[in-house]
Amino acid sequence: MLSYPSVIEVSITTLRYVVKVIRDHLKRIGSPWRRLSPVQQAVLVLAHLRNGDTYARLAAGYGVGIATVFRYIRETTRLLAERAPTLTGALWQLAWSHNNYGILDGTVIRTDRIAANRPFYSGKHRYHGINLQGLTDPYGRLLWISDGQPGAVNDTAAARHHQIPGLAEQAGILLLADTGYHQIAPGVITPYKNTRNKHQTPRPLAPAYKAANTAHAATRGRGERGFATLKNWRILTRARCSTHHVTTHAKAILTLEHQG
Repeated sequence: MLSYPSVIEVSITTLRYVVKVIRDHLKRIGSPWRRLSPVQQAVLVLAHLRNGDTYARLAAGYGVGIATVFRYIRETTRLLAERAPTLTGALWQLAWSHNNYGILDGTVIRTDRIAANRPFYSGKHRYHGINLQGLTDPYGRLLWISDGQPGAVNDTAAARHHQIPGLAEQAGILLLADTGYHQIAPGVITPYKNTRNKHQTPRPLAPAYKAANTAHAATRGRGERGFATLKNWRILTRARCSTHHVTTHAKAILTLEHQG
């Protein structure tokens, strides 16, 4: 078996934060000794999330068992996910920063096929996955990630499930979203679209509506940066873990992005 050096593209601030989270947890549970130090455990977790390194590869690199790697990663990602911002906190952060709108978007994290794969198949994307809803500020900074829903659930249904429009209205925040959220709620602004059905002759939008859609797309496009940043962590390129852990990984990464 060959070994080789590698790098993890994260800041030293992020590493220090993860080490502190682990040390505080070990002190709280009274754990006297472990095979890996908090620093080694932090690097192991970051390598898994950022580079997508497998349990077997990490176990060979650190000279520990696969079960140990599994336990350390599950423990640390859970601790990080618990520190992720809530939807209410993200909306009030927008309100306190004097931003009267946020950008709502969704994505489907691709997963391997599982036994009960039918609810997880996204007809829009044509693969199996987990639907995640996200909220960004007007500058494209990701503020919140939802719990995962099966990929077959569309964005409108997922947003309603998480009560996003109602909570945004309570906070006095407007939401910009794409046509997938059309007519979901009065406070969610989507592009104008041709409402004529397939049996009617299509007609182009008036110039004023086209100009409004162009301005809407330019503003909403900044929100794409949020999910782009999230998917820079290769563990979410194609999740090979249980579908229940996709949410934990996404929220752990959100916490790390806020600390970096």
